[in-house]
Amino acid sequence: MESQNGRPCSIAAALSVVGDRWALLAVREVTFGNHRFSEIARNTGAPRDRLAARLKSLVAAGVLEQREYRKSPPRSDYHLTEAGRELVPVLSALRAWGDRWAVEEPPLTVAHHGHAIRHRVVCATCGEPVREEDVERISSAPQWDLTGPVTGSERPPAGPRPSAGR
Repeated sequence: MESQNGRPCSIAAALSVVGDRWALLAVREVTFGNHRFSEIARNTGAPRDRLAARLKSLVAAGVLEQREYRKSPPRSDYHLTEAGRELVPVLSALRAWGDRWAVEEPPLTVAHHGHAIRHRVVCATCGEPVREEDVERISSAPQWDLTGPVTGSERPPAGPRPSAGR
């Protein structure tokens, strides 16, 4: 994992892998079944040099894998790994947010058994819908709590601390 400044954070670590526009759009295209470089380039609009660099980094990070589809001349295409497949809900959440806040008319409908999918977060342990007011955030990073870095005398008492609002 790449070194980061600031709060130890899985979001920051994930963004160091897929936090680039071209990276996520390349993953989107592979989820749509577009596996060849030319298809991904055409459908993302990414500059070819940047796209080549992003695809290389996504392969190195284990998000995509290359599969040879022709020996001579050698040609490969791109496929999702397990890590890449686990990005699909992230892309879905970004699409849902974009449909509501970034475009006038959604350019894509995703259907499930003939109806448009509406997302909600449900706890996989208990099956209840997750509401922000029921969420608790507990810092496990040494020398950090939810307000930021702490030193010995500033350390809050042990135990759960209610989440701060957004």
